[in-house]
Amino acid sequence: MIYCVVPEALAGELFDKLTSYYSDDPNVTVIVDRRKSSRRERDSTGGGKRSVRDRRRPRVTGELPDLAVD
Repeated sequence: MIYCVVPEALAGELFDKLTSYYSDDPNVTVIVDRRKSSRRERDSTGGGKRSVRDRRRPRVTGELPDLAVD
């Protein structure tokens, strides 16, 4: 699937033209970008559902044996 994203400011003049241009291609969908702000801005919650966590496995308890030296 290919999305042709049209900025909301240009949707009035481009959306219908692009929709008719890509009407024969079932792999292309024309959509209007209606986002009001970027989620990547500093101090943005991004959606508010993200939690930071350590995904590494916990370490094994105990001591490791010494390595043999030649």
